[in-house]
Amino acid sequence: MKFEIQGNPDYGQVVVELQPGEKILSESGAMSRMDPGLELHVRLMGGLLRALGRKVLGGESFFLAEYTGERGGEIAFSPALPGTVMHRRMSGDHVLLTGGCFLACSAGVEVRTRFGGLKSLFSGEGAFLMDVSGEGDLFFNAYGAVIEREVRGSLTVDTGHVVAWEPALDYKITGMGGLKSTLFSGEGLVMNFRGEGRIWLQSRTLGQTSGWLIPYLVR
Repeated sequence: MKFEIQGNPDYGQVVVELQPGEKILSESGAMSRMDPGLELHVRLMGGLLRALGRKVLGGESFFLAEYTGERGGEIAFSPALPGTVMHRRMSGDHVLLTGGCFLACSAGVEVRTRFGGLKSLFSGEGAFLMDVSGEGDLFFNAYGAVIEREVRGSLTVDTGHVVAWEPALDYKITGMGGLKSTLFSGEGLVMNFRGEGRIWLQSRTLGQTSGWLIPYLVR
């Protein structure tokens, strides 16, 4: 399977060239165009309960779209929000995605829902995460530009800016300094990551954008 990521960092998309018989799965509604020789099939990845968990708990679609064709062909996927599309080659390892960041994957990749613990309720990323593993190509997206960091020790991140991280990293939710700083600094709660591994951050958050727009909508 060949692919090309276009339009980063503002309006990223991934264009995939499928060989005859190859398959690719995507978030429902992510396909923007495809060759006429390709066919669409609807799948419940991991069965009914896991698919229901992705929808209700992880913020992803109940169904995944599977595309394949006897002659192969070209297909393109675009995320719902403007921003960056990223690729990760999975080789039996794991990566954790926040809700809404999964875009597409090859057939050897598995997407599960993982409970992030009670701390996730306050993280701004949702109580459940997407645990991605297996062998193959993973495509995920962010809102805005992406900053990839190698953490060796600790890193403090404002909630809502986290896209994905490797499970070797752990985190806890804390305030920004003391109670006064947490309440009046405008930063509120933050995620303190510790360990060694990679993390992907987005330069924008949908919450910040919607907060900026609301005063103009109510005039």
